[in-house]
Parts: sequence; structure tokens; C-alpha cells
Amino acid sequence: MSTAPWISAQLRQLLSQRGHAWLLHGPSGLGQYTLALGLAQAWLCDRPTPDGACGECDSCHQVEVRSHIDLAVLMPEVQMQELGWPLDEKAQSDLDDKKRKPSKEIRVDAMRAALEFAQRTSGRGRGKVMLVYPAERMNQVTANALLKTLEEPPGDVRFVLATEAAHQLLPTIRSRCQGHTLAWPAAEQAEAWLKEEGVPAAAAPVLLRAAGGRPEDALRLHRAGLDAQAWARWPKALARGDGSALADWGPAQAVESLQKLCHDLIAMRNGAEPRFFAPGDLPPAADPAALTGWWRDLAATSRTVEHPFNAGLMLEDLVSRARAALNSEPHSR
Repeated sequence: MSTAPWISAQLRQLLSQRGHAWLLHGPSGLGQYTLALGLAQAWLCDRPTPDGACGECDSCHQVEVRSHIDLAVLMPEVQMQELGWPLDEKAQSDLDDKKRKPSKEIRVDAMRAALEFAQRTSGRGRGKVMLVYPAERMNQVTANALLKTLEEPPGDVRFVLATEAAHQLLPTIRSRCQGHTLAWPAAEQAEAWLKEEGVPAAAAPVLLRAAGGRPEDALRLHRAGLDAQAWARWPKALARGDGSALADWGPAQAVESLQKLCHDLIAMRNGAEPRFFAPGDLPPAADPAALTGWWRDLAATSRTVEHPFNAGLMLEDLVSRARAALNSEPHSR
């Protein structure tokens, strides 16, 4: 994946400023991880430029192959596996032996190992970097362990934390870092980047809307096989009673997609522009009270969607409730 121009501009901005700890925050899909890794790689680069790492030196190569001696990456094991970062020997052994599933939180053991790393001498002489993503996945114990090092950092270690939910972090961690809010790219810029990444020209604006304007999320939808034409068609099909689109999605994706549809219908009822669909893709206005009730139902379902008792029955129920809300007649005043 090529570095997007809005990420490159922010990297130049951050590299021109001083600071040992940065907190990169903003909604998902704007490039927190990409920017965090670019910052870490530039800090460690043998021949850094104002635009970032050179990309050619031995240090850059070590980052690219996930083996840099002076870079500690703290992530949930699920993300480590997705992004190609190696786990420590014991964690990998536990997963290989199926003693447990990959963690969805940043484990305390991983944090302890990273704090020991922070105390060691730099292996390449350009300092050390600790990258934490998504930082909101630290539990209370893990966050408190990091806080002590942030308060009294060793002289040659720098930190970059990236999060999609800064409000979930300890206020004391937020206060120890310089904050940077991720920039939203213009739609034209995001669409041009998506085309460079292989998204068909006609699909790019549709998938960008489906992702709420977040380009990296739009690219993930494309790579997951979401068809742009099918996305544009399914709301009206659902209102007609055809819920087949949801059958191709897992429960979590179905709930999230229905929440996007419900959001846009409520927005339209209140005179606002839809965010996830083009106006012409949406079914006729439904009863506001029914839409509000449907929104509450979806919010409640989303809290347990990762552990459905029966995924098939859940999808049937989701389609039934959606049809009822979409076909409710607006009450006259």
C-alpha cells in the first residue's frame, strides 16, 4: 500500500517538531498506523530527510522486514498477526499449541518486555522507539505500566501512540504526549489514492461513502470483496423484502451496515446529507419513531454481535426488524 499524500504531509509536519512522545488520534481509516510507523522509521533511519525515512538504508530494511533491534511494537496479537509483526517465542508457542486464542488487548507481558527494551542501550546508536497501536487496547494495568516510563523516559527512547478512541485512554497518558489529530483528506484526493491502489474508478466514490469518507477503510472494503453496485442497491432491496445481501455478510458486518443505513435515513429525515449512501440509493422516508427504535435495537445488538447464539437466526431477526422500520408509514402531524 503506497503512502497517501495526506499522510506524507502530516509526517513532514511531525518531523519538523520536537517531542519524545506523540499521540496520533482520530477516527479509524485515516492512517494512524501508517503515520505512526512512518514516524518510527524516520526516527531510526540512518539517512533521514525532512520528508521521512530514506527507505534504502539498513535501518529502513530492518523495519520493513519487522526485525529492527531498536523498535518495540506493542499491539494486540490479532493485529500483530494481521500486520506481519512477529510475536515473542512464548506467545507464538502458546498460540501454536492452541493453549489460547490471539489476544485482542495489548498483553501485560508484552508491555513488560517493551519496558525492559526501553531501558537497554540502543543497538544501532540512533535511539529506540516504542510504537503502541491501537493504544486504546491497553487495559488499566498495561496503561499504568506504560505511564511510569512516559513520566520518566530513558534518554534515548521515543514513543508514538496511535488510537481511534483517545477518550478511552488514561488522562495522564494523554497529558504526557503531544497530540496530533489525523487530517481528513478531500474526497477527490482520497478517490485518486484509491484508484492508485487498484479500486475501479466507478467504485471509488461509492466505497469511500460506504466507509464514511475514510480512505483506508474504503480500501479494506474493496479488498474484502464488497461490490460497489451491490452496496448502492441493497437498501432499496431490503425495503422491498429482499435481505439476500445480508446473507453474504457476517453478523458484525451486517449490524454495522444496517447502522449506516439507519444513520443516513435519520439524517435525511432531519434535513441533513446522508454519509454512507448517495441520496438516490435510499428508500423512501420512514416513520421517525420507528427509525429511532430501530437505531436503539441495532445499538443493543452490536454489543453482543461477536458472540451470537445463532448467527442464522440473528440475521433473520435483523432483516425482519429492518423491513418493519423501513416500511413504517410516517405519521402526519
